[in-house]
Amino acid sequence: MSAQSYYTGLLADAGVFINGPKPTDIQIHNERVFGRIASGGFLAIGESFMDGDWDVQDLAGCFTMLLNSGMMSKIDPKTALWLALKSKIINLQSKERSFEVGEQHYDLGNDLYEKMLGQTMVYTSGMWEGVDNLDDAQIQKMEQLCQKMKLKPGQRILDIGCGWGSLMKYAAEHYGVSCVGLTVSVEQTEWAKASTKGLPIEYVIGDYRDYSDPEGFDHIVSVEMIEAVGPKNFRTYFEKIHEWLKPGGTFMLQSIISNDIRPKADPWIDKYIFPNGILPSLNQISDASRHLLIIEDIKNIGPDYDPTLMAWWNNFDAHYQELREKNEKYDERFYRMWKYYLQMCAALARSRMMQDYQILFSKKDQ
Repeated sequence: MSAQSYYTGLLADAGVFINGPKPTDIQIHNERVFGRIASGGFLAIGESFMDGDWDVQDLAGCFTMLLNSGMMSKIDPKTALWLALKSKIINLQSKERSFEVGEQHYDLGNDLYEKMLGQTMVYTSGMWEGVDNLDDAQIQKMEQLCQKMKLKPGQRILDIGCGWGSLMKYAAEHYGVSCVGLTVSVEQTEWAKASTKGLPIEYVIGDYRDYSDPEGFDHIVSVEMIEAVGPKNFRTYFEKIHEWLKPGGTFMLQSIISNDIRPKADPWIDKYIFPNGILPSLNQISDASRHLLIIEDIKNIGPDYDPTLMAWWNNFDAHYQELREKNEKYDERFYRMWKYYLQMCAALARSRMMQDYQILFSKKDQ
């Protein structure tokens, strides 16, 4: 059986048809795509889309159908297996590698993120219950995190992976706390310093394993940063949090979660979006924090990631021509890469293959 016949059959079983009329049907522009996927697996699916070999109007809807059908598990996984093997041998999230994601992704361009993320400049899932726009969803999320930590005026907060400083700014303005932001992104930090000027907020550019603070913190928060920590370093990560927390302190973690017990990195995401990143499982988080922290509360906001990602896509799509005119690096291939990234992730959330948990820990006395 030819690769074209094999994949055409798999797609049809999922309700997706080659050159069909529905928004979720795939349009083939270059038949080499079937051979590319047969030899390159998941990586080739994304790269062939970036190259224009195939297209689909509703990419998120198409991928949701494929994920729900189980078809994706029948794609040749050898590139993913090689990445998984490499991660067992090498610490892909070592201190020497820790700045790669900042340089490749977060330092990509504040102009891009300003157009995509909206007024809040929050690059994590919002909470959409009772609201109908991105900014309100992000504000609601930040308020919920602050309430769960029970912030009080005068307390000191550490934000690990603080992004553009949005949560710290919100907490300082609404709860009267002082904050330290720990980050690996130079571009984010420069933007954040200007945005939070005059507030009791300081920034530290560095790896969490090198950071020390003799004063300690009343609360620590980390929103979707642990995905860059890696399984080999989870225990060290939680040991540092235990070290930094004052007695009676709490740690608020928001993490994208894989349903797999031993998650593997997606080779396309690893190469083009988040180098060295890997989603943890709940089991891994529970095991790594044992005897250091106590889980006090847990909430799954996974369904909220779909509308968040699609809002980012709509913002990016609406401003793309403006971005391209100002910066030539945002070319057609970048546009297709960004569409694949945001809408593929929306499909993962929509199909519930990807979750997003908010976990509140308290410090365990030792």
